[in-house]
Amino acid sequence: MKNKLFTIGVEEEYMICNPESYDLYDKANEILSFLDESEKDRYSYELLLSEIEANTPICNDVDDAIIQIIKNRNRLKDIGENLDFKIGISGTHPTALPDEQNFVNNESYNWVSSQLREYARQNITFSTHVHIGLNDNDTIIKVMNASNAWIAPLIALSVNSPFFGGKETGMQSSRTFQFGIFPRTNIIHKIDNSEEYFKIVNNLKLSGAIAKQRHIWWKIRPHLNYSTIEFRVCDIQRSLINTKMIIAITQALVHRIYMDIEKNKIFKNYNMEYLNDGIWKAAKLGIYGSIVCPLKEDIVSMKDAVYRMLDYIHSSLVYFGNEKIIENVEKILDGKTESKEQIDIYNKFGFLGLKKFLVDSVEYSIKE
Repeated sequence: MKNKLFTIGVEEEYMICNPESYDLYDKANEILSFLDESEKDRYSYELLLSEIEANTPICNDVDDAIIQIIKNRNRLKDIGENLDFKIGISGTHPTALPDEQNFVNNESYNWVSSQLREYARQNITFSTHVHIGLNDNDTIIKVMNASNAWIAPLIALSVNSPFFGGKETGMQSSRTFQFGIFPRTNIIHKIDNSEEYFKIVNNLKLSGAIAKQRHIWWKIRPHLNYSTIEFRVCDIQRSLINTKMIIAITQALVHRIYMDIEKNKIFKNYNMEYLNDGIWKAAKLGIYGSIVCPLKEDIVSMKDAVYRMLDYIHSSLVYFGNEKIIENVEKILDGKTESKEQIDIYNKFGFLGLKKFLVDSVEYSIKE
């Protein structure tokens, strides 16, 4: 079934935590077995047994998507009361060690773990993925190409993983680096159309690099079977307002780029070095530091890069009635990233206090 233009689907990846120690807890099998048959489309495995993914149905607007996310979070909260776990939210668990992780046992994830072996255990990461519906395959490819220019400011706004393996990493999004251990998590160079994309997929299969199309994990990737473009760059957020902000920005970017394509605007082939450096800076410094803007190739602060993004999508935010999220962007630019919040809690209460916070501060209802 084809999606309507600019419809939304959201996936959130949660930590499954022990309710006393707040360490990761291998409960994914029990959770999926506990679900009613009618619910099983909403929840799925990730690579590790200590992680669970929840996804929304196709949503017509951002508010509808948030309602569905709230339903998913609350359902897992209820299940946790039966199965003795709590969900936590962070881009990485702050103290979990790779050697302690156990893999999901199914065909797709067995292939992944066999390919990456011990490096697969490094993927103790948790993200928010946003799908936006488009109307044809070639348009999806064109929007993907143009969207790459905005990955750095999206990461900067969503940083939420300063710790990994019991250490403060010096990064604001260590998730970006940990998941980057995997192959095919890069930005794809500019490709012309869906025919070229399918050629890439086919050649990767023939060479043994992938077994399925889903084993391509680009930061922004096409889902041509569902007519969506998927943004995979953001750390998951405890705050539902922050989550709403990410979804609204993503939808607005796709809408604005789509409208430019309809007007026959020609997008440049962005310099890959500038794109990759922007990702590095965003993951390391969050909203601080400077990057080379891939559009104008001038040097700007990350905050100014965010404002350029807001200027570009403002008319689209207004079109969908989501311009209020700009207030939340400005709060984050004042220093209120979820990563900074984690560091502050750790400095006051240490790792046990931080782990407890990452569980207790999960939002289950909207706080305007």
